[in-house]
Amino acid sequence: MVPWTLYLTVTLVTTAVVIACVVLHYESLTWLAGLLKRRGGVPRQRILLLIFVILAVHVVEIWIFGGAYFWMIGDPQRGSLVAAYPVQLLDCIYFSAVCFTTLGLGDIVPTGAVRFMAGTEAVCGFVLIAWSGSFTFVEMQRFWKG
Repeated sequence: MVPWTLYLTVTLVTTAVVIACVVLHYESLTWLAGLLKRRGGVPRQRILLLIFVILAVHVVEIWIFGGAYFWMIGDPQRGSLVAAYPVQLLDCIYFSAVCFTTLGLGDIVPTGAVRFMAGTEAVCGFVLIAWSGSFTFVEMQRFWKG
């Protein structure tokens, strides 16, 4: 029997990571929108800047989740990531990328309470990627009209 405090810990860590990623995304897009408005020059350069910054933000968000997985699996009671080899930090980052992008390869499988974070990351990643796509569309329309 797993104690309720374990579930509470996993839920709180997952919530904190989601909040951190959403706030990071919001602040990054707000900063980027201001930068793109101030920046003159060729629309191609502005669009490339936009894409590279958004990609970098997504990579940071994946690392935030990956770090949380690495911390979570440090205590076997919170669950584990099962693979054909010992799971290290970069494996957690890789697993995070698979979840964040909703790819779901299955070569690393979450067990126990950590599964909650994996499912939540898929929803969070989907929303953040869609948000980035919408932001990119709006900014590209602005570049091509202006």
